[in-house]
Amino acid sequence: MPALLSQPEEFPMLEAYFSRLPHLPLLRWKGQICEASGQTIESTGPPCSLGDSCEIVDGSGGRHLAEVIGFHGRNVVSMTVDSSEGIRFGDEIGSLGAIPCFEAGDRLVGRVLNALGRPIDRQGGLGRAIALPLEGSVPQPLDRVAIRTPIGTGVRAIDGLLTVGRGQRIGIFGGSGVGKSTLIGMMTRNSEAEIIVVGLVGERGREVGEFLDESLGEEGRRRAAVIVSTSDQSPILRMRAAQAATAVAEYFAGQGRHVLLVFDSLTRFAMAAREVGLAAGEPPTAKGYTPSVFQKLARLIERAGQFSRGSITAFYTVLMEGDDQQDPLIDAVRSLLDGHIVLSRGLAAEGWYPPIEVLDSISRLMPAVVTPEHRRSAAAVRRMLAVYTRSEDLIRIGAYKPGTDAALDAAVASRSAIRAYLEQGAAERITFPQAVEDLLALSGRL
Repeated sequence: MPALLSQPEEFPMLEAYFSRLPHLPLLRWKGQICEASGQTIESTGPPCSLGDSCEIVDGSGGRHLAEVIGFHGRNVVSMTVDSSEGIRFGDEIGSLGAIPCFEAGDRLVGRVLNALGRPIDRQGGLGRAIALPLEGSVPQPLDRVAIRTPIGTGVRAIDGLLTVGRGQRIGIFGGSGVGKSTLIGMMTRNSEAEIIVVGLVGERGREVGEFLDESLGEEGRRRAAVIVSTSDQSPILRMRAAQAATAVAEYFAGQGRHVLLVFDSLTRFAMAAREVGLAAGEPPTAKGYTPSVFQKLARLIERAGQFSRGSITAFYTVLMEGDDQQDPLIDAVRSLLDGHIVLSRGLAAEGWYPPIEVLDSISRLMPAVVTPEHRRSAAAVRRMLAVYTRSEDLIRIGAYKPGTDAALDAAVASRSAIRAYLEQGAAERITFPQAVEDLLALSGRL
């Protein structure tokens, strides 16, 4: 038997069972609850480690899954994964002796699951799967591969002026109601990636079905694995949904596939991590965020990238409260990502869709993945946009007289052509070569 367990690769039919062995407890330690506040539980024991899963048995025999989030003196602080109703002083809490895992497999494609890995799409079970730790592992810096290949998103403004490389991490910054969900729906339907993983974190329950049916659509759902945690669920579940989506993306990338990870939203993940950190006794810092929030953000984002086998290209939506780009969370995320796309409420109000503010957006890896001609054409269009924006107020009030500035005359004349290039219907599909060809044609007329 020891020889059998040491060489699981010789028995592929047992792979799903072998993957669970490292996470099974040898002993189950127990303790007693001595204090509870909301979903935060304090107990005398059991012996455990940070991040371990626990199970609480209440007086009526109900079982509540929990996770260890800290220690107060000799007491263990945990937080329930679901409801804490029915838990009483003196109830038993037992350590499961294992870290939280998520079961991944090829059958996840086309399915919708909750943060615990249970299907919620009424399409039956998932069959055999492999248990993956939610925390995953961040690749070593020298294990990464340089990003040199562009990936088409199906959005002309992005592919032409903000080209993304395979394995890049990009933020989509915007206020509420400016079209973030519609934009990521376009990318998931039209992307060149082989597999799509969508993480909906802290989403309103009403909007989950709408996103699946309207934004993602039948075509997008066929090649997407969707992990959902709604706003009414515990912060532990909201964090797990984010980690599970990343773990699933890692699973497919490990098979040598090119994965598109779409994550909505990174802000709600940070808010859930803040709730957990405050419950564990961490001091609040900038805007109430605890120090561990920024460490968790960095760890989550760093798990995406280009690897020797496969890649994870990630788009993370970030909510700008009051359209404020100076929020400490936005500053932290911007420093971790390889670029960002800013959505403008002003452009959205004009009916300009997608309302991408090109001058405020950047893809840091675009110079490494496009041809010199593509780069020059994109620079020419950005230059025209900058010249027009600089004098837009004068133009609107009629204070500018044509003929006084040749560059501004050219910018005004090209305004309608540039807008026609940047605008795109939600159902309109644009390939990457077509977006580049249209850009070269546009720059030739400037």
